[in-house]
Amino acid sequence: MLKVAVFLADGFEELEAVTVVDILRRGEVNVLTVSIMPDLKVVGSHGMEFTADKMFDANALKDFDMVVLPGGLGGMNNLKAHEGVNAIFKEFASGDKYVCAICAAPTVLGCAGILRGRTAVCYPGFEKYLEGATIGSGNVVTDGKIITSKGPGTAIEFAFELLTVIKGKEVADQVKAGMLLK
Repeated sequence: MLKVAVFLADGFEELEAVTVVDILRRGEVNVLTVSIMPDLKVVGSHGMEFTADKMFDANALKDFDMVVLPGGLGGMNNLKAHEGVNAIFKEFASGDKYVCAICAAPTVLGCAGILRGRTAVCYPGFEKYLEGATIGSGNVVTDGKIITSKGPGTAIEFAFELLTVIKGKEVADQVKAGMLLK
């Protein structure tokens, strides 16, 4: 069964994380929220408290198929500062697994050199941190197994792109129909 880890760090953008988890679970994807903080409790950028499914453990993530980094300025800074998270997404990117980021979080990938020679997008104004990337024009950009998106308003589109690449268009279309989306 496919496994997806959504990393949660204090200051993460709630809408981006919850939308991804919700849509992927509707598509029957095994999604776990992973706290990179010292506790399972994580506080989003708008003060909402969440309890993650599990604590960060690099060894336990090796059999996952996709990692997702929600944005939010505080969350992005916490993700960027976490050595284990950086090691995992570098390993995933070089090991033909999906690395996905939205809003400010693609800058974490850019600063780590993962976006060199790739096309990517991020929250407007953060493009200078997408080191070596060509800036895309869409709300969501897929370049191989790197998927990036612009921000909270693109979270549904981003989540459906993730569902499409791991479960197929038919499953994504069924979930969209169930949510009354076109």
